[in-house]
Amino acid sequence: MRIVTNKVYDIGEICNHHEKCVEEENLIEQKVNILCMKWGNKYPAEYVNRLYSMVQRNLSRPFKFICLTENSENLFEEIIHFPLPSVGPDLLGPERGWNKLGVFSEYLYGLSGTVLCLDLDLIITGPLDDLFDYPGDVVIINDWIKTDGTGNSSVYRFEIGSHPDIITNFLERHKSIRKNHRNEQEYLSAALIAKGALSYWPETWCRSFKRHCIKPFSLFLSRETTIPADTRVIVFHGRPDPHEALSGHSGKWYRNFKPAIWINDYWR
Repeated sequence: MRIVTNKVYDIGEICNHHEKCVEEENLIEQKVNILCMKWGNKYPAEYVNRLYSMVQRNLSRPFKFICLTENSENLFEEIIHFPLPSVGPDLLGPERGWNKLGVFSEYLYGLSGTVLCLDLDLIITGPLDDLFDYPGDVVIINDWIKTDGTGNSSVYRFEIGSHPDIITNFLERHKSIRKNHRNEQEYLSAALIAKGALSYWPETWCRSFKRHCIKPFSLFLSRETTIPADTRVIVFHGRPDPHEALSGHSGKWYRNFKPAIWINDYWR
């Protein structure tokens, strides 16, 4: 495990263990990167640890699991953790995922190669190797609601350092970008579409729990839930989170479903 301080580093700043990271990487077989981010109090370390365990069971190739966080307490020792990269401006107002843009820094703690970015509020139900082999520059979920090409950034893949303009443009024009784009994934998608760099996972690979796993609509009866065929990742965007779905709590009065106890088989 690489221990770092709780300092939040500016984009491009070199942490004091950078040389060691590079030396270690040169000595071992090249590994793919799995990266998640945790900030604030919404998700405990347990969510990161469960994500690590799900990746370990569903990815056959060697990997490094990295968590960018301001609080690494209680993370598994196998998890490499670094401070959250700073995106520069003081992001006042509702949190819309803008912190996630920090992964597009040209320099990211000496990391290199392919990275699969995963949100914490998801479960892995199938093999992940195909997500590294699927062709494309930046590959993302085609959002289930938007019709303008916006991606859902719960699951996306790219080469570290390949699109530093994403973060540099945000640092230079963050006020106008936040005015024109509701959240990080809208800006990210629009910027990558303009470059011809964005493509999408096959529809069946990444599914929404509330849109694809809850059986047909009923206001009065609690519905069964299921895993759609060929699903690799189920995303719990908004409410419920996995622990809520386990107990049948949807967060909405009109979305009734029975406890999805099958989640226990995967979210561990």
